[in-house]
Amino acid sequence: MDKIVETFQQCFIEGDRYLLLLEGLRNTLVITVFALILGLVLGFLVAIVRSTHDKRGGLKVLNAICKFYLTVIRGTPTLIQLMIMYYIILIAVNNSIIVAILAFGINSGAYIAEIVRAGIMSIDEGQYEAGRSLGLSYGMTMRMIVIPQAFKNVLPALGNEFITLLKETSISGYIGIFEITRAGDIIRSRTYTAFMPLIGVALIYLVIVIVLTKLLGVMEKRLRNSDR
Repeated sequence: MDKIVETFQQCFIEGDRYLLLLEGLRNTLVITVFALILGLVLGFLVAIVRSTHDKRGGLKVLNAICKFYLTVIRGTPTLIQLMIMYYIILIAVNNSIIVAILAFGINSGAYIAEIVRAGIMSIDEGQYEAGRSLGLSYGMTMRMIVIPQAFKNVLPALGNEFITLLKETSISGYIGIFEITRAGDIIRSRTYTAFMPLIGVALIYLVIVIVLTKLLGVMEKRLRNSDR
């Protein structure tokens, strides 16, 4: 027990090394939140284009662009996309956190697009007919009737994508970002102790995921209650 306490103090207390974890956690959360926002916006737009084409046959050019985007993003590793963004496409951008937000947001948008599209396609055709009978345009029907129902249906899958995105940010260290995984690795290199820093990082991720899962559960429950 004394050895564990001594190792804990060496890894996190001495030299205020816990501040490294806090700084890394801040960067991890910033990247995750803003990348999620970008991914949601991009994903919903792509999903609407794709589902509109599937149901009405229009938007052929936009649909082709969206299919190309989905194929490329889902067919290549996230790490490669991040490095291409940093070393090639956005080489002139000096802020690596912005690069990471864009890279992860674009990556997440592809998966969110297919999740949302599946939710939209699952809505019964009668909902569209009900909207038309009320004098609503196709766009208004999508915005006021279809999208809210689709969102309820795909909320668990969107929650899983959020959790996946959070964990994927651990590769940000490859472009020099000081995120929480990188912070734990630096503590390991300074203390020559791997167990405590890595377990500490893993526990931080675990706590965040548990909190997110709880919040998503509460949101799902409220949405179900609103249907009654």
